[in-house]
Amino acid sequence: MRHSFIPLLAWLTLAPWAHALAEDLQAIRGFAIDRKEVSIAQFARYAQATGTVTAAEKAGGGSTFEGGWVQRKGWTWRTPFGLQASDNEPAVHITFAEARAYCQWAGQRLPTDAEWMEAAYTERRAQPPAGFTTGQTYPYPTGSSPQGANCLGDCGAAPTPAAYANPAITTRGRGHAPTGSTKAGVNGLFEMGANAWEWTDGGTDSARPTRGGSWWYGAAQMHRDHVQTKPADTAVVYIGFRCAKSLPSLELK
Repeated sequence: MRHSFIPLLAWLTLAPWAHALAEDLQAIRGFAIDRKEVSIAQFARYAQATGTVTAAEKAGGGSTFEGGWVQRKGWTWRTPFGLQASDNEPAVHITFAEARAYCQWAGQRLPTDAEWMEAAYTERRAQPPAGFTTGQTYPYPTGSSPQGANCLGDCGAAPTPAAYANPAITTRGRGHAPTGSTKAGVNGLFEMGANAWEWTDGGTDSARPTRGGSWWYGAAQMHRDHVQTKPADTAVVYIGFRCAKSLPSLELK
């Protein structure tokens, strides 16, 4: 039997640590991370394959903050604002454990807090486009400015569904934008700033960090110095997630 192989030099040429592994993953240093937030379509495939029913679904709906926490009937990852949603919207109303279970099913894991921070704020691409410099750490996931993200008020316009900007649905903000529809930021990643908070694998069993801010907040919550720790069983309209995976040691060259 003949065995094919790739010489080591060729492998290192083809697989440097700071290149896109595939369209949906970006390599950083020792790990790769999803370029976009996990979408409704992706979570639907997982739910169908595993029979998963989320905590928000079991409870009859997730929550939002309207002068206090309010449970909203029918608000789940399938219908995040109680309305028909597009497949490419982020999957929200997901608890920490549910996010971690999805990533494991997908052959990945949640990013650690340190990994998420590096991916969001420090440019690791060998040849980034104009506006980004290899090795530089930025204040926002979009770079030197929060412009281009989907945050409240001070980030510019974002392509959010018109139906969500309705006082009958939420009294603050415009709702989330579809994944990959806002400005690509540091390391070519989308929505690391605003749109939806993202769970990271840190903290304790009862309280976990969320990073990046959301459409409900302004640019201050996108800043690299900001973190909010939330109960791990939180299932709300503002929190989504993305997955990561460790890279083979050869990809650390």
